[in-house]
Amino acid sequence: MKINEKSARQAVVLLSGGLDSMVAAGLAVEAGYEINALTIDYNQRHRCEIEAARVIANHLGAVRHVVLPLDLRQFGGSALTDDIAVPKGGVTDEIPITYVPARNLVFLSLTLAWAEALGARDVFIGVNALDYSGYPDCRDDTMKAMQLALSLGMDKRYLIETPLMWIDKAQTWRM
Repeated sequence: MKINEKSARQAVVLLSGGLDSMVAAGLAVEAGYEINALTIDYNQRHRCEIEAARVIANHLGAVRHVVLPLDLRQFGGSALTDDIAVPKGGVTDEIPITYVPARNLVFLSLTLAWAEALGARDVFIGVNALDYSGYPDCRDDTMKAMQLALSLGMDKRYLIETPLMWIDKAQTWRM
């Protein structure tokens, strides 16, 4: 099913509380999905996004909003979870220190688990290949591979919707 086709089906939206996930959730609602919002509280340093996710889920009429605790500080390796300074410079050719190792892959696995429990087959995530800041788990190839792996692992076809994949931040902001 294409994102612009109307449906009464349910979808699970990975909702961080940031701009990209908010727009992806809004697009799911516009496409006719009843949304179930999943926010992962991974003990990130920017805690305000969790409250923002609650506000967004409520505003968009989410059927249910789950805030799932998962302490990724235990793994370390990121300025978002460790006491590491966040660089103020621009994007470089290397994976930035703000990358949380495999975060989106872990989150998508959890999102799919909830989708399966709900009987939903569609998952929305606000990743973007143009503004992905060097995070390897935001690329289109990664999302396609994850969709295939999760579908094979569950023996059902699941669709990972990435409506922002090929638009820039300015386009997302306008949406």
